[in-house]
Parts: sequence; structure tokens; C-alpha cells
Amino acid sequence: MLAPPDASRVSAFNPLAGNQLRTRDDVAAALASLFEPLRPCFSKGCGRVSMDASGATFARATIELEGFARPLWGLAAAAAGGVDLASWWPLYRTGLASGVDPNHPDYWGEVGPMDQRMVELAAIGFALCMAPEALCPPGDGVTRQRVIAYLTAARELPCHDNNWKFFRVLIDLGLRAIGQCPDPEPVRTYLDEIEEFFIADGWYRDGSTQQIDHYVGFAFHFYGLLYARLATGDEPRKEAFRARAVDFATQFVHWFADDGAALPFGRSLTYRFACSGFWGACAFADVEALPWPVMKGLYLRHLRWWAQWPITRRDRLLSVGYGYPNPLIAESYISASSPYWAFKAFLPLALSESHPFWSAEEGSLPDRARSVCLPVPGMVIVHEAQQTVALCSGQSNSWVRFGAEKYAKFAYSTRYAFSIDHALRVFDEGTFDSMIAFADEDGNWRVRERCELVKLDEQTIVSRWRPWRQVLVETWLYWERPWHVRIHRIRTPRPLRSIEGGFCLSSTDDTATSSESALGRARCNSLWDFSGIVDMSAVPRMGRVHRAGPNTNLLHSRHVVPQLSGPVHAGETWLITAVIASPDLVAARAAWLTPPVVVGPSVDSDGLRPAPGG
Repeated sequence: MLAPPDASRVSAFNPLAGNQLRTRDDVAAALASLFEPLRPCFSKGCGRVSMDASGATFARATIELEGFARPLWGLAAAAAGGVDLASWWPLYRTGLASGVDPNHPDYWGEVGPMDQRMVELAAIGFALCMAPEALCPPGDGVTRQRVIAYLTAARELPCHDNNWKFFRVLIDLGLRAIGQCPDPEPVRTYLDEIEEFFIADGWYRDGSTQQIDHYVGFAFHFYGLLYARLATGDEPRKEAFRARAVDFATQFVHWFADDGAALPFGRSLTYRFACSGFWGACAFADVEALPWPVMKGLYLRHLRWWAQWPITRRDRLLSVGYGYPNPLIAESYISASSPYWAFKAFLPLALSESHPFWSAEEGSLPDRARSVCLPVPGMVIVHEAQQTVALCSGQSNSWVRFGAEKYAKFAYSTRYAFSIDHALRVFDEGTFDSMIAFADEDGNWRVRERCELVKLDEQTIVSRWRPWRQVLVETWLYWERPWHVRIHRIRTPRPLRSIEGGFCLSSTDDTATSSESALGRARCNSLWDFSGIVDMSAVPRMGRVHRAGPNTNLLHSRHVVPQLSGPVHAGETWLITAVIASPDLVAARAAWLTPPVVVGPSVDSDGLRPAPGG
């Protein structure tokens, strides 16, 4: 059952509501219900799709190309699978002709180096592979030659040193699908360079960073599996992509809860159900990374989970946000068109009803260890009946908005998501869920943004980090189920204040939440969930239940969080914290009466190794 009481009102803000999402026909209907609201957004020449007047880091023409191209991830797959899209393709044929015509008002503009247009042209390249006759029929020779010229010019330009290298691959595949023979050497070079991003166990870095997030699944593996299915020759590389997908599946399955929710972690979360694109890409490439019934279940439960949330605007367009419209969480490269990257999830529509992905009975998840260590992303994950929680250390991202919140919190939950802190100058207004924050005497505050060193074993993560250059913090994270424990050793030359938070609960309905706070503890509970935090330090901190700022949590537009606050004296201080959050109210209330006994760190901090993925 969903935590928010507004679930009964979701149908007005989600075209998927009411769709059973159990069959291929159901998924095709989901695609149609999400695409149809876009029709009024097409320009007169159909080459641009405009949803609102908001901006991004790239030009208006590119935003409107993005709106045109991104639905093609789903539409082209569905067309290849025989789904009837006869009423939609005239829009795209007309729009493609307009977009590549330099004399048309809808012209997309000249592609430049490192240009966002390359991202969108990858979708067009994919569509040319899957539905060339529908998108660019050979009878229209002028348009076809302009498309070839436009894509050829783009493929010659440098792109960012990350997953973008796959875009040249997809552009080339599209050119080949319409009879062109581009020089293969640049693509081979990019594919070789992509190898440098591979780490181990199926995981990639997205460039020269410590980012290990959902881009591994819906970018690196997604594109690699498209290449494995669509490219000719290059068998050793294609087999490597397939094998890595199998390795990754055994890891990535732990990022999903039993109810279908994916771990909200990292950037671009407004792409929502693109997370299931990995499972669809495995099916598309005929890679049985997990048994077909299991992959089908993961895929469909994820879509059904999203059908429960108000993810569109009143006009039924996908919103910028996560569980509800919320532009505050978006990165600067996110436009109103960007959420349609989620259409990658519809790739399995390219497969016939008889394919084993569709013909298999939907299966439940295999028996998973209640606790599992994933060394590469730096996580120790626990699976509960209605949530998955990851203790996390070692990742960072300094260039995206709210990078600390998206990568460096102590814990991430599929059920409670996470919050961002927008009150940059008001320390006491911070949410700091699953974080500890420190403030100096001037009120300037810092949280963990990156780790200097990290060590993991099967149960514990230890990290060393600095909120300021002169302040050293070592943090131990481990499970004492149903609690998790945090131990902080702080060495500071000056006194500080601290606030540490547990997990957020929805407070959308004011009557649904109660709370209690005292010295050394704070808890809040609703009709659906319990969240609490207990201090076991030598000098207990004060507990409070903080009503956080609206629209700062990914899932709940209003929420509360239990916190502990207190002074940190100059010198060395140890803070010990136990945190619990659960929808099992009976068990949580019983556990609340008997918090864990903590005897101290279980891992020696000496000899910490470099952060995973670094």
C-alpha cells in the first residue's frame, strides 16, 4: 500500500492509473496513453514539440527537438513489434522533414561540438533502425538526403567523454539502416574508449567521475545491448556486452524492492521508469540475464509502481519531478521535454507476443539475501517486505544540483526516497534526512559531499570525509536490523553544531501524522509508516520532529523527519545514532522500545582503501 493518502486522487495526474500492466497489450496501451497528450504540443510543421516555456542549459530549438525525438524510443520499438501506430507516423514523417530543412521554421539548427542535439539524434538513429519505412520512406528522396547530411555532420563532431560516446554508435546504426556506409573507424574508437569506463561486476563509471548510478542500466547497458542486437559483425564486443549485462543483472536486481520500486539514487531521476529499460533491453537482445519470468516481473512491477503516483500535469504530460511535479529536484540539463527519456521502458514492445519475455508467466523475485554488499557502488543493501534500503558511502557528484543529497547520504530507501535542502543559509531549517550536517559559529553548514577513503565488508561501510579542510569525520554504517547504526568520530579544532536526520514520512494529510520528541530520541508515525532516530552518544543530543520545507522530498510534497541536534566540542567527539523506518507499525513500535546496544566501531579505520569507483 502506498504511504501517501492522495493515492486515490492519482488518476487525474497519471494516464497509467487503472491500467493493469500485466500483458504486452497493457504496455502498448500505456505507451499510447502517455503519447496522446503530446499531440497538441507539436508545432505546425511537426518538427518541434513544445510543452511549456521553461528552459534548460541548451537552446529552445534543442528543447523542442528533445520533445520530438525522445518519444521515438518507445514509438519505434512498438512499430517494429507490429503495434498499430498508423495515426502517429504522419506527425513524425512531416516533423523529420521540417527539422532537417534549413529553410523551414522548425529547423533544429546546426549541430555543434558537445551539442545536446547529439543526444536526441541517437533516438532518431534508433528509430531509423527499427522503423525506417515509417519514419523516413525512401520515396521522399529530398528528406532522406537531408537526414543523411544532418546525421553525417553530427557524427563527425566530438562529444562528451562519457555515455555520450554511444550516441555516435546509434547515429551510425541509423545511417546504415537507410543504406549508408559511414567510416566505421570513429565508432570503433568510441567503443574502445567506452571500455575505459568499465569497472567490474557489470558496473560502469559515467566518464572520469565517481558516479555509479542508474545511467549504468538505462544508458551503458541499454546502448550496449542495442548494439549487440542491431550491429553486424564485431562479435567479440557484442558478446562482451551480453556477458556484462548478465553480471550487472545479478547486482542491479538488488536496487529493486519487492513492490517494483527502484532505488532513488543519483541524477536524472525525472526519467522515472526508464530504470526498467535495462530489463527490456536484455529481452530485446535475447539475453536471459535472469530467468524470463523474473525479468518480466521486475519490468511489470516497476511500471505498476509508477502507475500509483501523480507523475503528470493536469494536461497529462509527464512532469519534471519524481513522485509528483517538482522542478526543484531537476538538474540544469533537464527541460520540460526531458522526462520522455522514460519511453526507453517500452523497448520490449519490439518483441512479439511469442517471445519468452512476453510468453513467460510473470514471476516473483528470487530469494535474495536479506543483506548484500555491492562493493563497486559502495552499498550494503537490505531487503524488507515493503522496501529496499541501501547504506551508502564513496560516491560523489559536485556538478549536479543537490549532488550531495543525490549521491552522498548515508542511506537510500525505495519507500521513503530522499529530500533536498534548499534553505541554504538557515541551518535549523535543513531536512538532513539520512545525513549529518555541521554548522560553524557563523551558521555556515556542510554535509558529506565526498569521501577521502572508504572501506566495505559484508556488513559495514567505513568512510573518512571532511566537511571543512580542518574537520575530519570518520563514519561507520552497519545494520542491527531492523535498525541501522551510524557512528561518527569527529575531530575539529573549533566548536560546531550538528543536526542528524532519519527517514522522512509523508505529512500531506495533517491528520495522518503523530510525533514524539525528547532528549536523545525523536519519532513520527502515520497510518502507514513509522520513522525514528535514537541517540546513544555519551552526551545525548536533543530530539525533534522537523516539518521540512514543501516540495523537497522526491515522493511527498509535504513531509516530516525525526532529527537529533546538539553541540560538537573542539577536539574529538563520538556520536552514535540508531535509525529505523518501516511500514510494519507493530514491529517498529516494538523495536522502538529496545534500540540496539552499540559497543563501538566494528571495523578498524586504519588502512582505509580508496573509494569504490574512484
